[in-house]
Amino acid sequence: MNDEARISNAELSKLADDLLSASCIKFGSFTLKSGLQSPIYIDLRQIISYPKLLEQIGAAYLPLLKDLKFDRIAGLPYAAIPIATAISLQGNYPMIYPRKEVKAYGTKAEIEGEYHAGEIVVVIDDLATTGGSKFEAIEKLTGAGLVVKDVVVLVDRQSGAKESLEQAGFHLHAVLTITQLLNYWEKMGKVEEAKIVETKKFLKQGK
Repeated sequence: MNDEARISNAELSKLADDLLSASCIKFGSFTLKSGLQSPIYIDLRQIISYPKLLEQIGAAYLPLLKDLKFDRIAGLPYAAIPIATAISLQGNYPMIYPRKEVKAYGTKAEIEGEYHAGEIVVVIDDLATTGGSKFEAIEKLTGAGLVVKDVVVLVDRQSGAKESLEQAGFHLHAVLTITQLLNYWEKMGKVEEAKIVETKKFLKQGK
């Protein structure tokens, strides 16, 4: 089944509305990590200030995870760690996370949490853009003897990550796509039409 078919219209509406009202989605001119100039910016770090939204987002991942085989989830720092924690609590999935910087003291761990070589982990992140940050994390996880097959995100920006990951043998699953969100906001009149048109044009250029 297509990932997009897994979220009901009611769930899509609530998530789209709540992400907008929590300022997790902004329109303007923004430089992305990839260096691209984007008319839309998705900042899911904001959700830690909205407990109910964080809980709702965690629950939205569960239908996708139920069909995957894995031993643990791995949240990527920093934005996805609260999301992975919400998923862990609601789905009872053990969680780990690769550190951005290796500890220079104590255990000098590259990965926090309990894990065993040979286990399958699902990478949890907030967004997928080009896929670059996913590869960095996957390298750390596989370097520790873990197996990665799937990456699950809340929003696929549809900027090449799915294709890049598939080429490398990984599967990207997204709760929502940026197109779904834009179409909903346009239909409901939640965002100015000019901003929707500009964003859709930008996304098309990236393909």
